[in-house]
Amino acid sequence: MSVLVTGGARSGKSFFAERWMMAHAGQAVYVATAQAFDREMEERIALHRQQRTEAAYPWETREEPLRLAELLQALRTGQADPAGAASSAEDRAPAVLVDCLTLWLSNTLLALEGEEDMESRLMEAINQLVEQIQAYPAPLVLVTNEVGDGIVPEYRLGRVFRDYAGILNRKVAAVSDQVFLVTAGIPIELKSREYHL
Repeated sequence: MSVLVTGGARSGKSFFAERWMMAHAGQAVYVATAQAFDREMEERIALHRQQRTEAAYPWETREEPLRLAELLQALRTGQADPAGAASSAEDRAPAVLVDCLTLWLSNTLLALEGEEDMESRLMEAINQLVEQIQAYPAPLVLVTNEVGDGIVPEYRLGRVFRDYAGILNRKVAAVSDQVFLVTAGIPIELKSREYHL
């Protein structure tokens, strides 16, 4: 089962995603996609690590800023078993929480910046990730951000990020079993309210 949790900055989406996982799986892998490019981000990452350590829940943290599709495939096939024992049984895949997709997208975009085929490679990376999400057999919670509700960025890289964040969210929502929008700490499930033409 895959669950997408979206919302604005500091809306409570990560808190909700963690609580959802705690209610649905006895333990889980926490995949953090953030990279520390400055002191403030280092402090944020350290705080999140500390909070997970102090939680009364057995999180196993993996930090993966770029190769998220590959990590999900390895976890799904048992090639990234926490105990180190390789297994091909997909039913051994652990529950996973990914926080967050928009940071992964930003990391990927910056890694591709300046390349002539940047947008096509970005779309390829998104499609590979969506394939792994769709194939994942265990509970999978993915946190993302709503970034397209504000002004249009004045620089190209910002516009590409905004556009592809919308594409990524739409594609992941399409293959997710549940989609939650969190606003002011209140989660609303959207997929059950979806209007079909």
